Amino acid sequence: MAGTTNITLVKTTEGEILEMGPVKIRIIEDGSNTDNRIGAVMLTIAPNTPGPALHWHRMHDETFLITKGKFRFTTDQGTHDASAGDYVVVPPKSIHTFANPFDEPAEFYNSFTPAYYVDYLRMMASEARSAPGGKLSREKAVEVMAQFATFPVDG
Repeated sequence: MAGTTNITLVKTTEGEILEMGPVKIRIIEDGSNTDNRIGAVMLTIAPNTPGPALHWHRMHDETFLITKGKFRFTTDQGTHDASAGDYVVVPPKSIHTFANPFDEPAEFYNSFTPAYYVDYLRMMASEARSAPGGKLSREKAVEVMAQFATFPVDG
């Protein structure tokens, strides 16, 4: 019956915070309110910060809405600079990465379906906290990625 469930409002000051060096992630939907159909986070990335290795996802769609600054998206087809207000859609099996090579902080809203990818972010942050110098080895990062059907382009 329509109208029998309540909405969820996540205020700007709410949400689980993950920090990985120059990257701050605010989880705003971990799938618990959507039966894992969608997950959403806000990422803030410091200036001149590289992103993850070029990779692809076997199982999930991903979107990025740039809300502040600029990002550089790299694909197997080249690079694309996206500014505040631009929207990027990454379907499954699309090779991609992103970075903030610019001189100002940048932020984007990131969604993924299904929502299980939020647990990937949590696991990566946890592993980074326990890694020497807060930086994961490539081997450990690839191991975590594989658990979430995510693979680096170079194997």
